[in-house]
Amino acid sequence: MKGQPLSILLVEDNEDHAVIVRRSLRTNQAIINLYHVPDGVAAMDYLLNRGEYCDSKKSPRPDVILLDLRLPKMDGLEVLKEIKQLEATRKIPVVILTSSNEDRDVAAAYDFHANSYLVKPLDFGKFTQLMRDLGFYWLGWNVSPFQHLSEKW
Repeated sequence: MKGQPLSILLVEDNEDHAVIVRRSLRTNQAIINLYHVPDGVAAMDYLLNRGEYCDSKKSPRPDVILLDLRLPKMDGLEVLKEIKQLEATRKIPVVILTSSNEDRDVAAAYDFHANSYLVKPLDFGKFTQLMRDLGFYWLGWNVSPFQHLSEKW
């Protein structure tokens, strides 16, 4: 990731949360291309370049997916399960970003191969800091599987 913009797909139906994520990630002194979709069906359309997301230049493969669990049209756990079952998408890291701290949700997310599970803090300042730290982690420390692969999207 170093030296290249990080592409993040945010799957979030709460517009206020999407704004916080967008603003917080912009403070990371790095170029981040954030793509936002409001529901699970749109997420899968984006990832598989279907419908309004058919242009892969406007809807590029994300380096990371931030996925809410409580989504309209298709639940976040269903989206995660499908992402990790498909050859074209299974290596994309998926970070669950949700307000649910329920044991069953955490367990199910990891059963479906989530790469991380983060609970959205209720406090605005803590939510903002979480997003800054998350951005720094993916930009500064994490090694992407796509850095070592020559596969085409």
